[in-house]
Amino acid sequence: MINSHRRAFFHVTCRVGLSALMVSFGLRSALSWAAESRPAFESRTLDEVFKALGISHPQQSTDITFKAPEIAENGAVVPLEVESKLPQTRSIILVVEKNPHVMTADFSIPEGTEPFIATRVKVAESSNVHAIVKTDAGAFYATKLVKVTLGGCGG
Repeated sequence: MINSHRRAFFHVTCRVGLSALMVSFGLRSALSWAAESRPAFESRTLDEVFKALGISHPQQSTDITFKAPEIAENGAVVPLEVESKLPQTRSIILVVEKNPHVMTADFSIPEGTEPFIATRVKVAESSNVHAIVKTDAGAFYATKLVKVTLGGCGG
């Protein structure tokens, strides 16, 4: 009986402490973020992603440095790097046009941090990959064509 009270107290204390910590650092709960992002991650076209994210007319920008391989030997682990020199960068979103679900990643960029991400994504077949940067001034993008081949032979 005492153990169940201790566990309940510990559980409540941890949840309250974690919530207070998240609020003090300005972080959203993972559940609320997941619920907000679900329609974008379930989108099957680039236009559906834009609509779900509330983006109307993104502009191409040379202030986005986007590194991706021209030829990917293994489409399951394609390395990507994105750096934004745009002021007030709020998020960096990765979209792979020919994937079954085109939105691959959404990185929130807290104020005061360097807007740079490096990750690996799955590219199902040769496709345009877009790095979309959301700022206070709107949405901007850079695009790279990634060719997926078996063995990297360039076919």
